[in-house]
Amino acid sequence: MVNHPPGSSTSTVERAMRVLRVMSEGGNARLTDIAAAADLDKATALRLLEVMVRDGFVARDAHSKQFSLGPELMVLGAAALRRFDPRPLARPSLLRLVGQFEDSVVLSIPSGVESLCIDVEEGTYPIRANYLRVGSRRPLGAGAGSLALLAWMPEAEREAALEILASQMSRYPRITPALLRERIADARERGHVVLLDVVVERMGGISVPVLDPEGHPVAALSIAALNDRILGREAAMAQALMHESTVCQVRWAEAVRTSRRQAGTPTPPRTTLETLR
Repeated sequence: MVNHPPGSSTSTVERAMRVLRVMSEGGNARLTDIAAAADLDKATALRLLEVMVRDGFVARDAHSKQFSLGPELMVLGAAALRRFDPRPLARPSLLRLVGQFEDSVVLSIPSGVESLCIDVEEGTYPIRANYLRVGSRRPLGAGAGSLALLAWMPEAEREAALEILASQMSRYPRITPALLRERIADARERGHVVLLDVVVERMGGISVPVLDPEGHPVAALSIAALNDRILGREAAMAQALMHESTVCQVRWAEAVRTSRRQAGTPTPPRTTLETLR
């Protein structure tokens, strides 16, 4: 990370971005919790929050004094999603997977060395994995979906990410560099990720990546469930996930192609993957 002078505009922007990332987990949050999660002192966090409240990017409850994301961010998000929103492409797959297995299904995308949960379809099974919600962020590798994104990165990118992640897993003491490398090798051999008892006791996930036409991971589809529900149906879950991943990959490639045509950007030739129906 580049260090900037304490009063510089760049460092202020970086701090503000850290605050917004913390708040993207959703719900209302106290100043103390925001400051701690963003690694800021309370005075700095409050100063940033007050500016963002004034400009509508953050809202403050008059009674509880807690903070939440404001309407201006919704406007920005809507503008960004008009350009390209992967959720409608994957939503039919989420619904089919929930209908088949009754457990919660998650759509995640990479964001630097983190994975970002952008959609969840909750299962109907009475005991549900509810530790992931829209807006949740995790280091790559801390969960089945985020591990799938890491495992299918190009090797040079993956190695760089692993170096950074080694110092970012304090919340997940069971996740070590050795464990990540072992699970990555296993995932590449199997074609899917299984991660149990690492983030939450007796719970886990099974996941596959969604790849772009160049073979880079742009998203991950995951099923989160009790360990025994995954172990007892691993083969069926993996097959269904891989099928839906292929469907998403075809739709993703078509959406990117359409977006490029509309923007007047040259479109690469169709790949073998895009001919699958």
